[in-house]
Amino acid sequence: MKSSNTMRFHLNFTPPVSPFKINHAHKVFLIGSCFSNNIGNFLEERRFKTHSNPAGNLFNPFSIESYLLDSVQQTKPNTDHFIQSDYKVLSYKHHSSVNAASTYDLENQISIKQNESLKFLKTCDFLFITFGTAYYYHHTSLDLIVANCHKQASSYFKKVLAKQESIVSTYTKLIEELKTLNPKINVIFTVSPVKHLKDGVLENTLSKSTLHLAVNELVSSHEKCFYFPAYELVNDDLRDYRFYKEDLAHPNELAIQYVWDKFSDTYFDSDTKDLNLKIEKLNLALSHKTSGISSVETDKFSDYIQKLQAEIKSKLLI
Repeated sequence: MKSSNTMRFHLNFTPPVSPFKINHAHKVFLIGSCFSNNIGNFLEERRFKTHSNPAGNLFNPFSIESYLLDSVQQTKPNTDHFIQSDYKVLSYKHHSSVNAASTYDLENQISIKQNESLKFLKTCDFLFITFGTAYYYHHTSLDLIVANCHKQASSYFKKVLAKQESIVSTYTKLIEELKTLNPKINVIFTVSPVKHLKDGVLENTLSKSTLHLAVNELVSSHEKCFYFPAYELVNDDLRDYRFYKEDLAHPNELAIQYVWDKFSDTYFDSDTKDLNLKIEKLNLALSHKTSGISSVETDKFSDYIQKLQAEIKSKLLI
């Protein structure tokens, strides 16, 4: 006799209902690990007002805090933290994607980024902060926590596991600064589901646990601070290496889409979802090649695009 139970391959975990909703009128700042890029790209493709990872991918909590605080306080870039590498000038406080041909150009580029970030932070509605790892590298001679070692000699650095109390203390001060700057800002923390296997399997678990404990304390202690369970959706809900890339560390496109769908259910109402769907249809239509199609069909397709554009424009009020 066959069992009536349906076989399940994942939990289908549903995150708690958000006390607020995000729509296209809101401004969303995203910073940190890969989640910020992935969700930021989804939002940007659907024409949300976003500011995503201006310093490139940042993984440890202190480098993320440093960029935000430098932006709020408009701290002048310290050229002592710059290095020359492969005909490019890089900054220890930024990802390698932030680079320039000269010290002057990099200093100017970082100042512009910080200024743009400050303007956005002053008026944004939501700030998503994604922690990747609780491990960080301390440049001993510069006495600096680096965002990226830029393939410099390991002897320059000391690897450290952040303490929960240090993360909480640092972000308590940052949250106060941000709320003074922008009282309406909501801060949403996430922990990246990406496994930092180079740290070691046990070390990765310890790192993620430290981040979760710190975030839990911050969310419990501060108003307008929340948590989105991106980590749990991949590691506890899907929980299968079929949802990872070949390196078995990074979620693949199926997993990223799954997290986006859960993100949508958590933060979007039905009207926002409907508008997203229309924008997705428009993006697909604009990428469609019309060569080889008759002129009549081309005209119909053009009319369809124009109608869709007009409808979206009226809803976006742009």
